[in-house]
Amino acid sequence: MLPLSQFRQLVPGLGLSLAIAIPALGLERLQRHFLGWVALDGLVVAIMAGIALHSLFGIAERFRAGVTFAAKTVLEVAIVLLGGTISAAAVLQIGPVVIAAIMLVVVVALGLSYGIGRALGLDARLATLVACGNSICGNSAIMATAPVIEAPAEDVAASIAFTAALGVLVVLLLPLGVRLLGISEWQYGVIAGLSVYAVPQVLAATVPVGVMSTQIGTLVKLIRVLMLGPVVLGLGVLQKNRTRDTLPFSALVPWFILGFVAMMGARSLGLLPEAAIPALHGASTQLTLVAMAALGLSVDLRSVMASGGRVLAAGFLSIAMLILLATATALILA
Repeated sequence: MLPLSQFRQLVPGLGLSLAIAIPALGLERLQRHFLGWVALDGLVVAIMAGIALHSLFGIAERFRAGVTFAAKTVLEVAIVLLGGTISAAAVLQIGPVVIAAIMLVVVVALGLSYGIGRALGLDARLATLVACGNSICGNSAIMATAPVIEAPAEDVAASIAFTAALGVLVVLLLPLGVRLLGISEWQYGVIAGLSVYAVPQVLAATVPVGVMSTQIGTLVKLIRVLMLGPVVLGLGVLQKNRTRDTLPFSALVPWFILGFVAMMGARSLGLLPEAAIPALHGASTQLTLVAMAALGLSVDLRSVMASGGRVLAAGFLSIAMLILLATATALILA
C-alpha cells in the first residue's frame, strides 16, 4: 500500500492520464458502433493526444509523479495480468526453432545496431546503450547496461530519450503492417515481439490487431528480455568490469516479468478459472490504455529533436533494421 501522502502526489498525473484515456476509449467504441470496425485504435489516440498535450503546453510539475507512475507501474501491472491469459502450453507451441530464431535475431541486431551507431560517430558506450535498448528491452536494458560499461549520465539520458520516442513511433505505425503486408496475426505477433522497444509497448502494438498477436508478441518479447542477463554479464566480461557483480537481480529480471510468469503458471496449473480469463484480459487492456496516455505525456517532441541528430539517426536506422529482421524471420517461420 502506498502512503497517503505519496498517493496524493500521484493523483493529478493519474487523473490527467485518465482524462486522456477515457475519451480515447469512447472514440474507439463510437467507431466500432457506427463503422463496425476501428479505424483508429484507442491506444493510438491516447498516445498521440498525450504527446500533443506535452509538446504544445508542457506538463506542470504536479502531474509528473502520477504520469511516471502510470507510464511505468500501471503498464507493468497490465503485463502481470496478461500473464494470466496465457498457458504454458501456448509457450511450448512456439517451439525450439522459434526460440532459437529469437535469440539469433537479438544477437545479430545487437551487432548491427552497434555498428550503425559507430558508423554515425557515436562513441562506443553510447552506441552500446542504443543497441541494447533497441535490441532487447528498452529502458531496462539501458539502465542495466550503463553501470557495466561505465556510461556517463548524459549518454544514458540521450539513449533513453531518443529510443523511447522512436519506440512510441513504432507502436503507432507497426499495426499498419498487418494490412499492408497481408500477414497473419501469428506473424504480426512475432514481428511486434521482435521489434517493439519495451515489453509494455508490445501490448499497445498488438492489442489493436488481435488476441493471438498480443499473446505471441508478449511471449516473443519475454524471450528477448531473458537475453538481457547473458548480454549484460557478457559485456561485463568484455569490459573487465566488476560492476556486474553488484547489479541487483531486479535489474536483470524486472519484477513484472516474474509476475507474468507466476500468473502464467497459475493459469497452466488450473488455479485460475476460465471465467476469469476475459476479465483479466479486459483489465490488462484498460490499464494499458491509461498507461499509453501517460507514455505520450512523457514525450516532448521539442526536447527530443533539440538533443541532437546522430542518436536519433542511429536509433531510427537500428529500429528499421530490426523490423526488417523481424519481418524476414516471421515470414520464414510461418
